[in-house]
Amino acid sequence: MASSSGTSGRQILPLLDRYILRQLLIALLALTGGATALIWLTQSLHFVSMVVQHGLSLRVFIQLTSLMLPSFIAVILPITTFLVVLFTYQRMVGDRELTVMRAAGRSPLELARPGLLCAFFSVILCYALTLWLAPVSYHAFHRYEFQIRNRMAAFLLQDGVFTSLSSDMTVYVRGRTNDGQLHGVLVEDDRDPDSHTTILAERGTMVVVNDQPRVVLYDGSREEIDRHTGRLNVLTFGRNTIDLTSSRQNNHEDRDPDEMSLHELFHPDPHEVSERDRGKNIVVAWRRLTSPLTALSFAMIGLVTVLRGAFSRHGNITRPLTAILTVVGLLAVSLMLQNLAGRHLILVPLIWIEALLPAVVCAVLLFLEQWTGSVREPAPAPTSAEAAR
Repeated sequence: MASSSGTSGRQILPLLDRYILRQLLIALLALTGGATALIWLTQSLHFVSMVVQHGLSLRVFIQLTSLMLPSFIAVILPITTFLVVLFTYQRMVGDRELTVMRAAGRSPLELARPGLLCAFFSVILCYALTLWLAPVSYHAFHRYEFQIRNRMAAFLLQDGVFTSLSSDMTVYVRGRTNDGQLHGVLVEDDRDPDSHTTILAERGTMVVVNDQPRVVLYDGSREEIDRHTGRLNVLTFGRNTIDLTSSRQNNHEDRDPDEMSLHELFHPDPHEVSERDRGKNIVVAWRRLTSPLTALSFAMIGLVTVLRGAFSRHGNITRPLTAILTVVGLLAVSLMLQNLAGRHLILVPLIWIEALLPAVVCAVLLFLEQWTGSVREPAPAPTSAEAAR
């Protein structure tokens, strides 16, 4: 019975590990959630005008902007993991909790174990985001935005305003009736590189066919200038239909590397990706494979900062500040290497080194003495009788 009771009472993690890990995960959830909400709020301001001016519903606004959240979390999670590990352990130092744990005989590896578990959790979550959820949600965001922009073309046409629907099309409407009829319509169409077209019409109406906005014009003229000959061709019409989508879109958005799968980045479609952009796509693919590992490296920097070195009862701002500056420097180096590797693929291994080397160096600094067996055992606590002497 005693053996059975002891077995059932065993826990996967010791009590102190569960205590520290619980604090780390709660702080990680709170900090990552707060930072994500702040970034989401700032990025969502770009779409507020669509709600205020063009009647987009709040539900559609939330659906559209929430599709950006996985990309935000994947970027900030390594940073929030570092901050949580650093300041949670730093608080435990200030509260003398780590001092008591050291006096109880816990080794540096045992003290760092909860922080390492938190870091590995962040690494796994980052891989799930960067390899699957973020590309899928970013692709859905682009498709949703494209459909909304086309469907909202009728609302974008404001009375007495030259509205640029794209870089090669501008529409002007003199007035609009309550039933949606447009009056005094002018269209500047430069989608054909060989000709410049100006269309004038007395009236028109908006229709949407297969998510593509079209304007049906009545009683107007079409003036077209041939760029090669300079000849002006004028055509009058009683009814004419114009597609308001850009010819470059070709009924679909140009695909961004951030919405492509890993296989598509390493093996891009030559019809979608030019030879000049192949290097950038490959770097994006390697970045997805290496960026989650920075969560482990940054967490190790925080652990080394707190667990290595002499304890100061008055606190020490130098070591936390040095750790923060180190992480900022690593982020700057990472951006620099990605830009250089996009032009010179031979530099791609440096991206892996930048992601993994800090973790290896910190592990050696923190655990080398324990691995080699040269760590000194803490002196036993004095007994009550000895303390009374």
